[in-house]
Amino acid sequence: MNQLNSIEFFEKFKNGIELFLKPPDFSVGTTPSEIIFTEDKMKLIHYIPAVEKPYPVPVLIVYALVNRYYILDLQPDKSVIKKLLDDGFDVYIIDWGYPTGLDMYLTIDDYVNGYINNAVDKIRERSGFDKVTLLGVCQGGTFSIMYAALHPEKVKNLVTLVAPVDFDTDKGILHFWAKSLDADKIVDYYGIVPGDFLNAGFLLTDPFRLMIDKYAGLFERIECEPGDKECELRNEETIKNFLRMEKWIFDSPDQAGETFRQFIKDCYQKNLLIKNEMMLNGKKINLKNISMPLLNVMAEFDHLVPTDASKPLTGAVSSSDKETLVFPTGHIGIFVGSKSQKEVCPKIAEWLKPRSLLDGTREEKPESSKGKTREHKRKNRKSKVNKK
Repeated sequence: MNQLNSIEFFEKFKNGIELFLKPPDFSVGTTPSEIIFTEDKMKLIHYIPAVEKPYPVPVLIVYALVNRYYILDLQPDKSVIKKLLDDGFDVYIIDWGYPTGLDMYLTIDDYVNGYINNAVDKIRERSGFDKVTLLGVCQGGTFSIMYAALHPEKVKNLVTLVAPVDFDTDKGILHFWAKSLDADKIVDYYGIVPGDFLNAGFLLTDPFRLMIDKYAGLFERIECEPGDKECELRNEETIKNFLRMEKWIFDSPDQAGETFRQFIKDCYQKNLLIKNEMMLNGKKINLKNISMPLLNVMAEFDHLVPTDASKPLTGAVSSSDKETLVFPTGHIGIFVGSKSQKEVCPKIAEWLKPRSLLDGTREEKPESSKGKTREHKRKNRKSKVNKK
């Protein structure tokens, strides 16, 4: 970098820092919702339907234990959840909360056969329908695969989004790193594994882009001529968008030690799940038990869950109705990138609609509940609605 370029860079850096000294107010996860069930740290959230008559089969989204579920509802124009609601689905999501030392002995069995199963039963009771669509994301997708294999009678459709199932790949740095990780030493030392420790590991999988390049790119985008009010307003929105993502990246819950130990050893190191050899509570997980419709969605440039880790699921299940989709985006871009709203969400909705009906019924275009009906529903539920 020559002297002139260095001066220009540091001038932009200084201007960018000055903007961050007075950050604008911003919010995340604003789609109207209500908490309908809690168990320990887990909360089951129901989103207020956006149509008068949603599709009868409810959708339960299961996110990973790492980071927070609101990446799927980061802001109204970048919200997987809002898109599903607008397309007529009845949407629920699990908020895993923030585990503490009391949770250090929780196992994968507690999450899959405990919390997820209880959430599914609550939705079944509430909806009056005996099956749900499971939409599992990342590690939550892996848990959803386990659940669908163990409880196929409760799952109408299974949608997996960047979910690892075959961990025997060296195409992702995370997989390479996890294979040599001494999980016993980490769990025995910490008890409950700090979220900051895990987050540092994720950032190191792509350090230049995740820790340096994004800030340089931001400072390039927010350069304005003095007095250009329109540019300043655009900058404010740009900074809000940036801060929402930063909040999510560094909002890293601690992990239950025994779950972390089991996930690293049984999945990453022994690769038991794809071999049909993984055990939960004395019962073997057989992926052939998954016979319901399956949609397996991946990101071509995923640096955390390479497609090699997700593709084998399609061939491992016994479903006759199954489809694989790969989009030219990354692990985070598939949730919040431009392709998410324009391509990923519409494809998922298109696949789900005919599979979210009661047997023997025809698909009808959902009627909008906007106006008096929706306002009436909101008023009736006002005391329960939690606008996060």
